[in-house]
Amino acid sequence: MRDIPFVFFLAAVLCVMTGMSLGIWMGMAQQFQFAPVHAHLNLVGWATMALFAIYYRLTPQAAQGWLPRIHAVLAITGIIAMASGLAGEIAGRNGLIPALQVGSLLTAASMLLFLFTVVRFGFGTAPTRAGRMARDAAMTPAE
Repeated sequence: MRDIPFVFFLAAVLCVMTGMSLGIWMGMAQQFQFAPVHAHLNLVGWATMALFAIYYRLTPQAAQGWLPRIHAVLAITGIIAMASGLAGEIAGRNGLIPALQVGSLLTAASMLLFLFTVVRFGFGTAPTRAGRMARDAAMTPAE
């Protein structure tokens, strides 16, 4: 299996390609009722997933274990359900409203999990003990 940053970045690119394709179709057909779906795919899908990928690449200690995998499942499932449910609601298929609701909750849960991850691991590569000692030595005033 590919690493977590790759999974998030692939999901981001798939979301933006879908969102852009929908945007092109809307423009060509002059049918703009699906603009909210287009916006969610581009913002929640592309921008958020790409930021998750960048974070996990820059903070590799946060990308280890089962927590980032749960994060990926929640986030990816959430955007798929949210976009599908929103499109269904716009198209008048009220039977898809639960997908929109579940997708929204999954997306919110993935962001809460991301908040926990950021608080737990910080941002960027954690300095090694040797790196901290070198930094501290460099900050000590010369005699």
